[in-house]
Amino acid sequence: MGDFSPLRPRSSSRPHGGTNPFESDESFSSIEASSQSISRLPPEGLSAVPLRREWGKGLYWQVLVGIACGVALGVFAPSTAVAMKPLGDAFVKLLKMLIAPIVFTTVVLGVASMGELKKVGRVGGKALLYFEVTTTIALALGLGVVHVVGPGRGLHVKPESLDLKALDAALVNAKPRTLTEHLLGIIPDSLASAFTTGDVLQVLLVAILAGMALAALGKRSAGLLDILEQVSTGLFAVVSLVMRVAPFGAFGAMAFTIGKFGIGTLGSLAKLMATFYATAFFFVIVVLGIVVRLLGLNIFRLLGYLREELVLVLGTSSSESALPRLMAKLERMGCKPDVVRLVVPTGYSFNLDGTCIYLTMAALFVAEALDIDLSLREKVMLLVVLLLTSKGAAGVSGSGFVTLAATLSTTGRIPVVGLVLLLGIDRFMSEARALTNFIGNAVATLVVAKWEGSLDMKKAARMLDPTERARDDAAAEAQNKLFEAARARHALRVPQNR
Repeated sequence: MGDFSPLRPRSSSRPHGGTNPFESDESFSSIEASSQSISRLPPEGLSAVPLRREWGKGLYWQVLVGIACGVALGVFAPSTAVAMKPLGDAFVKLLKMLIAPIVFTTVVLGVASMGELKKVGRVGGKALLYFEVTTTIALALGLGVVHVVGPGRGLHVKPESLDLKALDAALVNAKPRTLTEHLLGIIPDSLASAFTTGDVLQVLLVAILAGMALAALGKRSAGLLDILEQVSTGLFAVVSLVMRVAPFGAFGAMAFTIGKFGIGTLGSLAKLMATFYATAFFFVIVVLGIVVRLLGLNIFRLLGYLREELVLVLGTSSSESALPRLMAKLERMGCKPDVVRLVVPTGYSFNLDGTCIYLTMAALFVAEALDIDLSLREKVMLLVVLLLTSKGAAGVSGSGFVTLAATLSTTGRIPVVGLVLLLGIDRFMSEARALTNFIGNAVATLVVAKWEGSLDMKKAARMLDPTERARDDAAAEAQNKLFEAARARHALRVPQNR
């Protein structure tokens, strides 16, 4: 026989009953033959891409341990903790290196697989409508909470006393852009630059155009789509390898944050921090919880299902770090691949609920701290401006500060220099922003899938049920052990056959 190419049983399968399919060379040969015949992603999509359960099961705790060790090192050895920054940066860069090609391949395949352009427009329109509604609610919620709580009242900061150099350093590589510049920035200078600049919006635009073109070609594009399927499968396999160092990345990122800024930095701005975290928590549990309940599901079970990804986002302060795994898990839940592949990448640019809450709260906090009394009309206008400037913030380097600076500059009332007040705590608030953005995009995909009739509710309920999920995991682990045992027996018999 030729070289063996293993085909690992899918994690969602149950073990075979009756005769063990791995008992004989004949049955094993059939497995080998079927593995060699697979050249493209199955109809189930990314859910067929193996994320090894034995690794994934431990990832949750390993990342938690990494975060805890990072916090401890930051508290007791700050100088050493700051030196750990390259670990976190390297891990995030490894994942961001894969974001552009993953977004491109998945969006192209998602758009092309819909067949007709009317469906692409329908799904995209529904997604954008949902994004606009939820981000508006998030902006209004942040506005209302700050208006009631007033975390910046009583600080009485003088603008001339603030250090402009610190702000310039934060915005050195990304200056505020006008609305026209922002819209024109979505169009890349070339096809190659869309992938080299790291702007997700540019990649998204190219992918949608390419997907629509391939869909219009019909059967003539089948060969190219097969290649893209294989590339997508390979990219997700690379993600699985990169995830092995996730605990070290989380350790480095958290150690640097605590060691660099220190817990004491939070003292004077603790009220803003507490208000923001409480608002983000309320948005997820209540607002998104109601949305999930209307779907017939439970928000707490959804969070439990995504717990590994949530811990990863917490440790790296980046929702992009969990994008590939989110797509795979949503497909495993029963969302059709074409919807997942279009809605999730689009949501990462247009559905930033956590960022929207932060933007309104931060803008009003600066106004209050500088003793600038905004009228109700000015606050409403601020919300309207943020509805525009917040879109696509994820595709801009230093997006939080850049978007906020662009917004403040358009008001004419709030000095941009006031952002200096947020420099010390922005890093601590980024975790809540990223977590809220991540959960918001998971819920958005479920909503659009259900709206399109592309969500298997029975499968979704089963995957969110801890008991059923544990049973599936145990079955998959047993099947994997059978497979490994058969593989070992086969390796021993091959020399004899020769």
